[in-house]
Amino acid sequence: MIDVFWHPAVLDHDTGRGIFEGGPSDLLDVPELHPENAERVRNMVSVLQRGPLADRLRWHDGRLAGEEELAAVHDQAYVAMVREACEQGGRVFAPSTLVTGASWQPLLAAAGTAMAAGDAVISGGSRIAYAPVRPPGHHAAPATADGYCFFNHVALVAERARAADCERVAIIDWDVHHGNGTQACFYDRADVLTVSLHMRHGSWGPSHPQTGSAAEVGVGPGAGYNVNAELGLGCGIRAYEAAFTQVIRPILDQHRPDLIVGACGQDASGFDPNGRQNLLMAGFRRVGRLVAEAADDLCDGKLVLVQEGGYARTYAAYCLHATLEGVLGTGPLLADPIGYLPDDAGRGDGDIAALRTYLSSFWRLP
Repeated sequence: MIDVFWHPAVLDHDTGRGIFEGGPSDLLDVPELHPENAERVRNMVSVLQRGPLADRLRWHDGRLAGEEELAAVHDQAYVAMVREACEQGGRVFAPSTLVTGASWQPLLAAAGTAMAAGDAVISGGSRIAYAPVRPPGHHAAPATADGYCFFNHVALVAERARAADCERVAIIDWDVHHGNGTQACFYDRADVLTVSLHMRHGSWGPSHPQTGSAAEVGVGPGAGYNVNAELGLGCGIRAYEAAFTQVIRPILDQHRPDLIVGACGQDASGFDPNGRQNLLMAGFRRVGRLVAEAADDLCDGKLVLVQEGGYARTYAAYCLHATLEGVLGTGPLLADPIGYLPDDAGRGDGDIAALRTYLSSFWRLP
């Protein structure tokens, strides 16, 4: 059973239209929605409510976060700045990252609902919880908005777990992009292991100075506790599975987390406009199973999943359903409507070898 925490206010954050992330064009009759739009999460909620997993889900109301709760991870001045930007009618933080005058409550609903899911598992009321929230959060650093993200939801959940006497936490991020904000939150700490499986894309500017490479392992007490599984474009599920089984799972076994938090993105699909790592529903099902098996073996199944990317507005919802099928171990329940891309078994081998090289001085790897 998965406890799903939902707040409809997350749909009210309006990111507009244009040429995908770009501005509108007079040359086009029909502009694109911004990739991070309400429709993508609306579809995720509907496929869970109407699909074959429906009787394995319990729905709960989400909540709004308090500003003091956000300050557990984010600088108070930054929180106030985001609120003021919304109150003043909006602001563009980066070309793809913006708020409007109606965004403040959705941002609080996303953060608060993620924390509500986390609290349910931390308190023992739930074993597995999922929060379908938007905007996403894993690019948000303590004082920086980036990549559609303003508040780092998985970092907030991890920090609450630590405050509730969870000695060690692990965050596993399989969004197609590097979880740079989460890395920044915990880069010098050993109590929160941060793992990011992502497509190689490097730094994209001042808001994302991290490269996401395997060489970024953490500093000081956190050395070795930041794991970047940077994989080449189009690598497919076999590379993801190899990275998990050869590197990530052995590290998890040694870290022994009391809780696993999953940054649950579906933008690594072969049909996502922002990713194209060639994962299909079967691939996401396998990722979900690997993460759940780790939680079962290491922390009594305690797993919190928070929605991140997934910008193919229809297929991402199917991939989410497959992810949760994997988490629950049901096997395939929903057929893949469009999956036909090949999975190249040879891609990613060199990336995983490099990752093992960087981490072998910190962890025992088979």
